[in-house]
Amino acid sequence: MRRERPCSPFHADPEPQQLRQAIRLDGETKQALETGRTRLLVTSLLFVAGFLIIAGRVVSVALLSSGAEPSIAEAPRVTQIETERADIVDRNGVVLATNLVTASLYANPKEVANPRSVAAALSKVLPDLDQNEAEARLSSGRSFVWLKRNLTPKQQYAVNRLGIPGLSFQREERRVYPHGELVSHILGFTDIDNHGIAGVERQFEKHLAEEHSSLALSIDIRLQHILREELSGAVTSFSALGGAGVILDVHSGEILAMVSLPDFDPNEPGRASADARFNRATLGVYEMGSVFKVFTMAMALDSGATTLKSGYDASHPIKISRFTISDYHAKNRWLTVPEIFMYSSNIGAAKMALDVGPDRQRAFLQKLGILSPLPLELPERGEPQGPAQWKELAAMTIGFGHGLSITPMHVASGVAAMVNGGIKIQPTIVKRDQPAVGTRIIKPETSVALRQLMRLVVERGTGRSADAPGYNVGGKTGTAEKSVAHGYKHDALLSSFVGAFPIDAPRYLIFMVVDEPKPNKESHGYATGGWVAAPAVRRVVERMAPVVGIAPVTPEETVPGPDSKLLVAVKDD
Repeated sequence: MRRERPCSPFHADPEPQQLRQAIRLDGETKQALETGRTRLLVTSLLFVAGFLIIAGRVVSVALLSSGAEPSIAEAPRVTQIETERADIVDRNGVVLATNLVTASLYANPKEVANPRSVAAALSKVLPDLDQNEAEARLSSGRSFVWLKRNLTPKQQYAVNRLGIPGLSFQREERRVYPHGELVSHILGFTDIDNHGIAGVERQFEKHLAEEHSSLALSIDIRLQHILREELSGAVTSFSALGGAGVILDVHSGEILAMVSLPDFDPNEPGRASADARFNRATLGVYEMGSVFKVFTMAMALDSGATTLKSGYDASHPIKISRFTISDYHAKNRWLTVPEIFMYSSNIGAAKMALDVGPDRQRAFLQKLGILSPLPLELPERGEPQGPAQWKELAAMTIGFGHGLSITPMHVASGVAAMVNGGIKIQPTIVKRDQPAVGTRIIKPETSVALRQLMRLVVERGTGRSADAPGYNVGGKTGTAEKSVAHGYKHDALLSSFVGAFPIDAPRYLIFMVVDEPKPNKESHGYATGGWVAAPAVRRVVERMAPVVGIAPVTPEETVPGPDSKLLVAVKDD
């Protein structure tokens, strides 16, 4: 018989409770293990994905890319930084004038303990600071004084290192001209407060100060460099006082280059002399001499006063009252109209002008714009000076370029109208986006005849030094004695040449004038336009033609200037 275990609260059977606890612990462990496995799997997958991405990039760089390293770090490009004054750019977007942020030094004199020692300390780090003037300002007792405007970062750092109480900096902007002297007479300059006081800076003050869009000029900085270099070479070679030059698009009227020498650095206009700041191209008025015969020939042919088959007696000088009109290299014979132009006969031009008559001559020049200031976008514009009484003697002397003073820009603009088909187009210094509108001055056939005559001057006349092979240059020389109070200064010349190319279908006009050139060894004692200005124009043509995309032509392709009938009317001496 089985004995039963006594029932007691202190001796209960533990097996069911321990079993449930063991089962619960076993379930939690199993869940923890499952969670761990899941996390480990996810982490492993992430690592694998990362390695795959890296491996793919390595393969791409090593096998698929060109292997070329960028030359500079790539960064977000700032298209335009807004400044107080708009930029000025050339026709191709090259910056000619812009603003740079600078710091200007000012002080509160009431907070400066020792003005003398402060001024002395500042003068050591700012050498161009006037110590006495700085001390006077610091001793003024005012609450604000300027000490120096537009410091460089290095100067600002040096002043900061002094640690002088009472000194502070004001953020400002300074106008800078990256090309220095190269475009000085066109751009002009600004004052210390960034207000334009000369040139384009003054003319377009409102636009530059209030608009944020840049102002595009008609100037091509590449042609500006060529023109200045060649004009400077002529001025130096002939020990001249200065000169002026213009390159003009004969169809749009756009001024592609304009130079006046001597010039100046617009970044430091205060150091420039009055002569250097004077714009000879647009402000100076001169008697231009024989280049004016282009206008005389044009009005005579266009009015019917003469023809290419006509001629004039140039065997003797013309004597009127106390005046004598003579030729520089006299032929002392009857000259045909083409010969008058080719040999630049004053006698023939005077008689031709007399046939036109004073009234018609004046009306023609007025219509051409020669007798009024040019409506050019520059404040520096010269006022032409003509005779008080426009009678026969005045008409004769004006016929060969004396007795009427005009600017070089008048010559360039006027001759452009003579060669472009007879249309006067107002010159501009601003890039034109629309076709220019002009006024007819002479008939198209008169323009053709003038181009033939100008080519004849370069081929066989006084302008042979301007002949640039392959580019068909046509032009006219000019040599004028400078007028003084009671007559003319015989040893002071204005030597010039005006040329257009290609003369059979002109696109560009170049005018150069050199002020008081002196003869040199290479010129065989001459200082005339044919020796001084014509060679410089030839060099400009040869250098600028590739830049503007004009290829030279072979002799077989060259279009002759004058036709056969015109050539018959010219004798060889």
